Amino acid sequence: MTFAVRLLAIAALAAGTLGFTATASAQNKVNLGVAIPAATHGFTGGIVWWAGEAKKELEKKYPDLKVTIKTAANAGEQANQLQDLVTANKINALVVFPFESAALTKPVAQVKAKGVYVTVVDRGLTDTSAQDAYVAGDNTAFGKIPAEYLAKALGGKGNIVALRGIATTLDNERMDAFNSVMKNHPDIKLLDAKYGNWNRDDAFKVMQDFLTRFKQIDAVWAADDDMAVGVLKAIDQAKRTDIRIVFGGAGAKGMVKTLIDGKDPRIQANVSYSPKFIYDAIKLTAEARLKNEKLPATTIIPSVLITKENAKQFYFPDSPF
Repeated sequence: MTFAVRLLAIAALAAGTLGFTATASAQNKVNLGVAIPAATHGFTGGIVWWAGEAKKELEKKYPDLKVTIKTAANAGEQANQLQDLVTANKINALVVFPFESAALTKPVAQVKAKGVYVTVVDRGLTDTSAQDAYVAGDNTAFGKIPAEYLAKALGGKGNIVALRGIATTLDNERMDAFNSVMKNHPDIKLLDAKYGNWNRDDAFKVMQDFLTRFKQIDAVWAADDDMAVGVLKAIDQAKRTDIRIVFGGAGAKGMVKTLIDGKDPRIQANVSYSPKFIYDAIKLTAEARLKNEKLPATTIIPSVLITKENAKQFYFPDSPF
């Protein structure tokens, strides 16, 4: 990325340092559209839930704000919803979590060309000129932290297989970060990396293929907690005992609870990446536009290593994810 990164802008906002307060007088009417993927797996289920929480809270707090949420099952449906938000809902601000990067870049650019303020969340576009602001988790750390953990846990030697998400810029960032660490460990072999689409059923099939092709696997970078569930199921069905570590990601409550309880020795660590950032992105965008202000070009929410020692800080039993 070539644009400036400003860490912890959300924390600064929460502290009121950017000047947004609950009692601030809104200067503008803001009609905010939110376009997000449907709840097809645990993480997007969390995205949908947190978007709804933002709508309830912010519309109650700001009378001049209206929030319209659209959920899509695929990239084509989301592109059509963007057109509807402009023509039917008459939005003047948009928060979009692109279903896919390349497929949604042109539709988002067309929305921006209509004068709509655009905040892109998590899955970046292939052309950043199509957006005004970008809010995301730390995808570099999301790939780097598991690689560093696995390299240390394996003593710098072993066989790893990896699962990727959906073909997006963030998935590329994660994989590039993972590979950059592994280059420093020549005795660790990455046998293969295939897309599991952040879906446990697809991940189950990918892992079945890995288990058939590779007779010795020491660790799996599942790169997502839903995919880790599918991976574990495939391993158990195959009765394979060679795999010592399955590293998921995003800190789903079920996986964090397993870590806390020590129920599965293959689950030793995780990396944070909460779907709550859609709530933060909606709040940041709404409050900025009510003040006729802009967000920083980029806001990155840090990812950190979760182990048994600090797991309770990341366990939220009331969350859907």
